[in-house]
Amino acid sequence: MIRKTPVGVRILQYTFLVIAVIFALYPVWFALLASGRSGGRLYTLSLPGMFFPVDWSFENYRFMLFERPYLTWLTNSFKVASITTVASLVVCTSAAFALSRFRFKGREFFLIFLLAISTFPGILSLVAIAQVLTAIGLFGKHLGLILAFTSATLVFCTWNLKGYFDTIPIDLEEAAQIDGTTPVQAFFLIALPLARPALAVTAILAFMTGWGDFIFSSVLVPAPDTVKLAVPALYSLANSVSVPWGQFAAGAVIVVIPTVLVYLALNRYFEAGLTVGGVKG
Repeated sequence: MIRKTPVGVRILQYTFLVIAVIFALYPVWFALLASGRSGGRLYTLSLPGMFFPVDWSFENYRFMLFERPYLTWLTNSFKVASITTVASLVVCTSAAFALSRFRFKGREFFLIFLLAISTFPGILSLVAIAQVLTAIGLFGKHLGLILAFTSATLVFCTWNLKGYFDTIPIDLEEAAQIDGTTPVQAFFLIALPLARPALAVTAILAFMTGWGDFIFSSVLVPAPDTVKLAVPALYSLANSVSVPWGQFAAGAVIVVIPTVLVYLALNRYFEAGLTVGGVKG
């Protein structure tokens, strides 16, 4: 017999959840409010204006989109993030599948080595990456930044995909090969479709790395407005005297939209139990 939770306990639980949701969403709401305030104000002292839109306008959005090269910055960010996502998926998927399916000399050492690398903050590699990119002539270019972002995603994404490939029965691929497919065809036709949830997670992580990074983008592409990325370009709005908070907030809101759209597009792949019932009859 299942005992029902007392009404008082449920009230406390829902109250806590509502407070947690408000606490998590209010910064986003605050940015939306600030993006519509005139005069570059970050906040207002009036009580209604702190929580509700008062005299809200799209002036800051119009200024960012049509009087600043913000569309160029967004295009640069989208190009870098998209190529980083594709490169990470290709490299990490291949490496993860090889580590999951094949047994070769040095495999265990390589896995431990990847795990050891993941314990170090990525910022520690910034100087070394900058020196390497300078040596090969890619410092200050988008291609160099893409290489840096792809290398930053390799460790976690490879481990994530390798763990998911381990959960897919190898019998499915062997059965497909008995039916006449090659190992490469079995990889593309059996393993990859079943690994769609893990591929979706990897794609989102890689896209967010290329889209929302600030430090690597600022250091590795210290360039003019034509090649800046959206997030570090927002910092350039500030000067030594003041910060146009309304424009800054409008730019921050615009930056969030592509990430949300990518998540919504890949959300349908976040399903469990895709391999259930996947047996050869």
